[in-house]
Order: sequence, then structure tokens, then C-alpha cells
Amino acid sequence: MATALWIAHVTVTNPDAYALYAKGATEAIAAHGGTFLARGGRYVQLEGNDRSRNVVARFPSVEKAVECYNSAAYQAALAHAKGAAVRDLVVVEEVE
Repeated sequence: MATALWIAHVTVTNPDAYALYAKGATEAIAAHGGTFLARGGRYVQLEGNDRSRNVVARFPSVEKAVECYNSAAYQAALAHAKGAAVRDLVVVEEVE
């Protein structure tokens, strides 16, 4: 089964609330086998909408990434991000 990348592009509008999201999301992602590859580091925007925070996590499969997103733990964390950030999130299967 191919691994998958969880790719988020984020503009944080409320850093305090978003920090609560990040803490809970980190725990939920780890619990579902996710590992961070990039998390808010340097980037160069070449096309599209610029978001100041970019996050990439690898999961064992697309299904595990979606399971994480739908989990009670992640949804509880996500409640802190609502209204605290503008986000785009996609899960992409990696090439084997």
C-alpha cells in the first residue's frame, strides 16, 4: 500500500488559538502513524495563493490520513483552528 502526504497551506489569524490546534493535531497525527516532513519552515511561493505556514506529514496510507482527520482527537483539535486560520488541506497518495 502506498504512503500518503497530508499537505496543509495555512494563514494563521489567531496564533493563540492555533497553538492549541497544533498541539492537539500533533498528538492525533502521531497516533495515526503520521510523521512530519515539513512544518512551517522556509518556502518559496512560485504559483497560486501564498499561505505563510505550510505543513507536510506522511501517513502509512490515504486511508490512515483520512481516518486521522475524522478521528475525535483531530476534530477536537480542529475546533481551535476554526476562525483562527484560513486553511487548505489535501491528502495525496505517494508514487511507489
